[in-house]
Amino acid sequence: MNAPVLIDAHHHLWDLAQRPQPWLDDPGVASIRRTFTPDDLRTSATHPIAGRRLHGTVVVQCIAEVAETEDLLALAEREPLIQAVVGWADLTDPAIGDVLDQLLAGPGGGHLRSLRHLVQGETDPNWLQRPDVERGLCTARDRGLRYDVLVRAHQLDQAIRLAEHLPDLPQVLNHAGKPDIARQDFADWERRTRQLAAHPHVVCKVSGLITEADHTHWTTADIRPVWDVLASAFGPQRLMFGSDWPVANLAGGWDRWATTVDELLTGWSESDIDALLAGTATAFYGLAPVAEDAEPSVSAPGLRRKDSAP
Repeated sequence: MNAPVLIDAHHHLWDLAQRPQPWLDDPGVASIRRTFTPDDLRTSATHPIAGRRLHGTVVVQCIAEVAETEDLLALAEREPLIQAVVGWADLTDPAIGDVLDQLLAGPGGGHLRSLRHLVQGETDPNWLQRPDVERGLCTARDRGLRYDVLVRAHQLDQAIRLAEHLPDLPQVLNHAGKPDIARQDFADWERRTRQLAAHPHVVCKVSGLITEADHTHWTTADIRPVWDVLASAFGPQRLMFGSDWPVANLAGGWDRWATTVDELLTGWSESDIDALLAGTATAFYGLAPVAEDAEPSVSAPGLRRKDSAP
């Protein structure tokens, strides 16, 4: 039997002394313009969800550099908390197959499970349909990799077409397609999200929602309409919890989001809770099952596993 655990399927780490993060130059993110380590995550992630404490995570790329992916893979090799890496490679590169082979064969390469590109920053409304991009995605698929889809609400048509064109590429929608929670403007987002969810090989991360809301004044009631649409469209068995930490610190942090998810899960069955908190992420990213007697990586506030990296 597997133990009931909590998997954070979407968070970030960066060491500014090792690799700059130019996006942090934006004055709006000044409060997170510092290095964040796995131990910082352990210290932050203290609130249980449905009685579960954090056991493992999926760390996700931030910048369009293969070198950052190499950093994250090497970190995952020595850090027990990290179970998988979502990396970056240039999908338009004719030599992407060689790049992926080198990443997979390098230090920590076995932790590479998916690729992501910041499509949200692309002005081409058909970027995901470019022939060179689709060719790159097929190359990744042929190596057993998945794809993390990062688009804004108005770009969801691209995600829908991608799902139609590549039904054999497992895909996960990041941050629920970034609905406009601050304005409570959901009609177009809901329509497109339901279209995307009609493709069974697409799952969705319940993550990044609080930073799409009013950072200071959001409440659980602001999040609930999006939560209800996702539960209805994808079903709990195709949703996975993610914190988007430390970006989440801009709008309350890991524990406040965890507290909100705990509240929103009220009335859910144990099997549905397990899917959202661990099962979907474990299946999608091919994570190792957890033994019944396994201890959580974060077992109590301020306490970390003895075998953790310093």
